[in-house]
Amino acid sequence: MARLKERAALFFASLAFAALEKARRLGRRGVKNMTEDPPGTIYGFEVKTIGGQPKSLSQYKGQVLLLVNTASLCGFTPQYEELEALYRRYQARGLRVLGFPANEFGAQEPGSDPEIQAFCRTRYAVSFDLFSKITVKGPGIHPLYEFLTARSGHNGDIPWNFTKFLAGRDGRVVARFGPQASPIGRAVTSQIESLLEARLSASESAL
Repeated sequence: MARLKERAALFFASLAFAALEKARRLGRRGVKNMTEDPPGTIYGFEVKTIGGQPKSLSQYKGQVLLLVNTASLCGFTPQYEELEALYRRYQARGLRVLGFPANEFGAQEPGSDPEIQAFCRTRYAVSFDLFSKITVKGPGIHPLYEFLTARSGHNGDIPWNFTKFLAGRDGRVVARFGPQASPIGRAVTSQIESLLEARLSASESAL
């Protein structure tokens, strides 16, 4: 009798575990971009490159990142040139610029990914990383931008194209700049330089 009760308990426990596991999988469905990276960092998100390949932001660990929502028909579109200049200036020291085309503001990014990529390359010689067009505000917002605008510590809806988030080498957002802020202006570059130097200082002190 005791053995039957034990078997029954194990049976119902296994059913309960299976139900919990199924609920966990269903709960994670659609958020495959989240990994087990530390909360509060951008490393747990997966995005799609403009060429259509999945890419985890954890691949940028140890680098300083400037994330920008971009558009091809905006008054701020010439900032592509400044973003490229910024990238070339600091690339060797560990800066990466990540461009996320979006069409939420004035429908100023209507093109397909191939069209956006061709525009950026031919018009502005962009060599920094571009990603597939996403939603950065409102219904269907990409989880990365939901995090940036609601849980990064630099919260608030994206107001327009070319809003910028700056993340340190640990993947945490440390600053946010509006569309009007020039990527090569002192307000932006001073913070980038500070983050780049912080890593050098830490390395030197460890020697």
